[in-house]
Amino acid sequence: RTVEPLEYYRRFLKENCRPDGRELGEFRTTTVNIGKCLCSITTADGSALVKLGNTTVICGVKAELAAPAVDSANKGYIVPNVELPSLCAERFRSGPPGEEAQAASQFIADVIENSQMIAKEDLCIANGKLAWVLYCDIICLDYDGNLLDASVFALLAALKNVQLPLVTINEETGLSEVNLKQKNPLIIRKHPVATSFAIFDDTLLIVDPTAEEEDLATGTVTIVTDEEGRLCSVHKPGGSPLTGAKLQDCITRAITRHKEVKKLIDKVIKSITPK
Repeated sequence: RTVEPLEYYRRFLKENCRPDGRELGEFRTTTVNIGKCLCSITTADGSALVKLGNTTVICGVKAELAAPAVDSANKGYIVPNVELPSLCAERFRSGPPGEEAQAASQFIADVIENSQMIAKEDLCIANGKLAWVLYCDIICLDYDGNLLDASVFALLAALKNVQLPLVTINEETGLSEVNLKQKNPLIIRKHPVATSFAIFDDTLLIVDPTAEEEDLATGTVTIVTDEEGRLCSVHKPGGSPLTGAKLQDCITRAITRHKEVKKLIDKVIKSITPK
């Protein structure tokens, strides 16, 4: 495994299994904790912790008030940021965001935009005067591959946990008034879920790759779908090309995975909802 890691992996892949005991199409155990299940982010307006095998990601959403942009007077903002601190893996260093963190942040921004999971118009309070800004901080606590799937899941779970207070503008003073006693959940219009694959030897596809598998792979691809089976995004940063048939296979598997993740998130939300 140390001297010839690729050959070591090929022996397993020939038998349609992986060194960790999983089949090629098998995901690692996935768990999610939402909101009050987390004691760590008491200052966030919504939070979630997702574990995908050893990969652990936490997402906190902070809502603030701001003036809308001049060219988007009826829209609020969503600002995602992915952090890969040095504590999550040896490969990352302290300091400004590295290339991988920046690419992940852009991917999340694209998923939010393409899936239309939140209509930015819903974040507007007063046209041209006041809107919500949602700062979505996604921090990796333990990195063992497949950051994108865990990040999208954590983001969705945290957003579903957000409760925004009622805000009105006093016509006499022109100032905003916040009613913390009256809160409403965020309107989530679509539920995007990411499913990632690693490509081995240009032909073989394995789902939910570990960090070691990502390093040995000849390419990766991430498919994002919503609850209607609609394709929201295909993220393929170079590497081995995929045939149309292989890509269609990935999409089909991603749609199945979406149902599993949605079921898991609904179950957790139901368990924390007051009866």
